[in-house]
Amino acid sequence: MNLKIIDKSFAICKIQDLSKVNFNAEYYFLSKTDTELSLVCTQQDVPQNATHIDTGWKAFRIEGTLDFSLIGILSKISSLLAENQIGIFAISTYNTDYILTKLENFEKAIEVLVSSGYRITK
Repeated sequence: MNLKIIDKSFAICKIQDLSKVNFNAEYYFLSKTDTELSLVCTQQDVPQNATHIDTGWKAFRIEGTLDFSLIGILSKISSLLAENQIGIFAISTYNTDYILTKLENFEKAIEVLVSSGYRITK
């Protein structure tokens, strides 16, 4: 399976509202529930109305479009990383999955995945 490194630094934020979100940014992931409004974006795009910010995340994505009938792809990756004490923040889109790790664990995560047969591109 091919994974692509996203050459950006990301932040995970809790925001007050959508008024300051840069909707022209190359990457942003929004989620809203009855209790929160969350945004994952590049560190340079963190909005001024963020109430909580966790910076220092790096990301890679599973290349290609994943069929909804495929089972266990994200589970296998997250299990491999968990076995090596690497925490993740996962984001699923219609086409694929994105996996974020803290910057200090990113190189180790790549090494673990390569040694497990994943192909990594930049």
